[in-house]
Amino acid sequence: MDLEPLRIYCNDHLAASAGGIALVRRMLDHHRDDGYEQQLRQLLAELQEERAALRSTMAALGIGPSRAKQVLVRVAERVSRLKPDGRLGRSPLSTVIEFEFLTGAVLLKRAGFETLLGVSEVDHRVDAELVARLVEQADRQHRWLGDARRQHSAEVFGGRAERQDDASAT
Repeated sequence: MDLEPLRIYCNDHLAASAGGIALVRRMLDHHRDDGYEQQLRQLLAELQEERAALRSTMAALGIGPSRAKQVLVRVAERVSRLKPDGRLGRSPLSTVIEFEFLTGAVLLKRAGFETLLGVSEVDHRVDAELVARLVEQADRQHRWLGDARRQHSAEVFGGRAERQDDASAT
């Protein structure tokens, strides 16, 4: 197997994980003592665990992290904070957008773990049991984030917070 495409792929996911962790940390600053804090803390711990698992998988495969991609994601995450929404302070819209972003990002992360699960079939340096557990964890995260996104959107815009179809199922 040619490891170069896998090196690029894993580094893309590793860089994205840094952005997700930074976003959840920022969200925790704004959700202290509310209904989202406990779940966001759990999500942060799981994202950090997943990042460590990806790093160890990369190390097992002889793939090093790309410092340039890590820096790029940090810069992009900080720039994303500058979105104008008609207010000087933090808007309720910020939480809607953050939950939408995380909901989509978790699906992308899940896809990455599924890809690594496939790689484990041809390269036994990838821990299939660990990666399968991370896929299931991503499924659970996606369900919670989808529920939180719908709930907060209903609080901001009105309407129902119930799931409308099976599109939110992983």
